[in-house]
Amino acid sequence: MTPQFKRVVIKIGGEALAGPSGFGIDPHRADEVAARVAAIQALDIEIGLVIGAGNIWRGRSGLEHGMDRATADQMGMLATMMNALAMADALERCGVATRVQSAIEMRAIAEPYIRLRAIRHLEKGRVVIFGAGTGNPYFTTDTAAALRATEIGADLLIKATKVDGVYDRDPSVNRDVQRFERLTYLDALNMRVGVMDSTAITLCMDNDLPIIVLNLWEPGALEHAALGEPVGTLIAR
Repeated sequence: MTPQFKRVVIKIGGEALAGPSGFGIDPHRADEVAARVAAIQALDIEIGLVIGAGNIWRGRSGLEHGMDRATADQMGMLATMMNALAMADALERCGVATRVQSAIEMRAIAEPYIRLRAIRHLEKGRVVIFGAGTGNPYFTTDTAAALRATEIGADLLIKATKVDGVYDRDPSVNRDVQRFERLTYLDALNMRVGVMDSTAITLCMDNDLPIIVLNLWEPGALEHAALGEPVGTLIAR
């Protein structure tokens, strides 16, 4: 099997690491995610990871209680670092070498994000986990994933969710829905698809970076995407 993509960034929601309650970090779930990432790393694909923080902290909850937006976002950045460390540990136990890089300097637990250093790690077969978002408030981890993918010259951005693609309406609350196999960037922006924010999509559009939205838990979905086989929804030109 010959991969179509050499370097891929995968964006995973923090909820993927949560247990049945939907909160916190469940080591068993982290192991499951690590096994899926290791499977495509075994295809000799260079992998960057960005993990959200929804299992630990949702800034929206703070905002609803009058919290300052910048403070709420900074708390979310710190939460992504906890997920990044948990993911790194799970991958290392799978035999996959990792490096955690943080957009906010915290040298005791992670390298500072340096683009060229990240690229060198990828070239040496290490999975690089990008933590702390972009390092700035008001930007989501979707945007962080699009930014890092663009900076390191990735060929593909995978948004790994709990649904198998982009639908015209929320499939969790609507029965009569349509799933799209392919959308243009402009289609996705005009539809205001809920799976990724408009800033991230625009950044990918401006840099001609294709996006695949897929179900993380569907067996083989990540491998199919990396090999260029049809899976999920492709967002491209």
